[in-house]
Amino acid sequence: MISIDHFHYFKKLYIAGGLILVVLLVGVSSFMMIEHYSFLNAFFMTINTVATVGFAEGRPLSDVGKIFTSFLIIFSIGTFAYSISVITTHIVEGEFQTYFKHYKVNREIQKLNNHIIVCGYGRNGKQACDQLHSQNEPFVAIEQSPLLISQMHEEGDVLFIEGDATQDEVLLAAGIKRARALITALPNDAANVFVVLTAREMNPALKIISRASEDASENKLKRARANNVIMPDNIGGTHMASLVVKPDVLEFIDHITGTINIKLEEILFSSLPESMKNKTIRELEIRNKTGANVIGFKTAAGEYVINPPPDTIMQQDAKLFVLGTQERVNKFKEIISKYGYSRRFADYKSSLIINLRICGDS
Repeated sequence: MISIDHFHYFKKLYIAGGLILVVLLVGVSSFMMIEHYSFLNAFFMTINTVATVGFAEGRPLSDVGKIFTSFLIIFSIGTFAYSISVITTHIVEGEFQTYFKHYKVNREIQKLNNHIIVCGYGRNGKQACDQLHSQNEPFVAIEQSPLLISQMHEEGDVLFIEGDATQDEVLLAAGIKRARALITALPNDAANVFVVLTAREMNPALKIISRASEDASENKLKRARANNVIMPDNIGGTHMASLVVKPDVLEFIDHITGTINIKLEEILFSSLPESMKNKTIRELEIRNKTGANVIGFKTAAGEYVINPPPDTIMQQDAKLFVLGTQERVNKFKEIISKYGYSRRFADYKSSLIINLRICGDS
């Protein structure tokens, strides 16, 4: 579903309607030429003949008129039988319902902004979609397999586009220029490389994460400017080995990442109000105010610091990684929002007082 293709959904209806129109045009024009009827009488005679109602003609037909009318009846019977079967099929098989459902989905996709595009709804793509859905992240999936399309129809909670993700028009229909990230989990590495190249050209600021099956494909995807390349087979093997060597550590990590109530959130420097920027972690008092814990820090240079010291300063382009329950993380976000609003209100109030004083002095 690149766009709502009306002809694709109603092709048979258009054909049936066209055949009926041809019958009417041929009937009206022929009766006007053969029997010299007026347009109104020719139209009435055509409808009378096609519908096989049996009303008598206005005047006796000529021999040529009788021959033409006989062939018109024979042809129109097949035409109307076909048209009725097409209309019945669309109603019984739910073609109209499918069309309006796709139309609604297409409208919702057009409204998406700052969303995520997932190319491929196979095993890895579905897992990515499930994770995004659990985190309430807006996303749209792209898939062309009829079997997987049928599965997404049954699930009913996935916005998707039916098409080839390597095609420019499909990515544009998914809102590639408005998206903030793209996950390509196609089973073919060459297709993933093509998607990465196309997506990067269309949206240079896009964060792109690609799946790879072969070791040689990893470098190709990185040269295509994918931000991250994931090899599920390698990760799976490493994970299984770690479960043998350090089972409790891995199970604890799985518990953190798999529990809905536990959330690991990144706090960007740009999301902080001015009064909280360039402050140390100690001055932010995240743990004291919310109970959440700062477990990581990313410097402006891209270096990661695990369990950063309290005197670490939140500088430009830096990030904090906060771990806690959903309630605690949300509380910290609320503090940031309220603090920023309170600060802006205080600045506005001070400015208003100064302006009033100036007006009073003058």
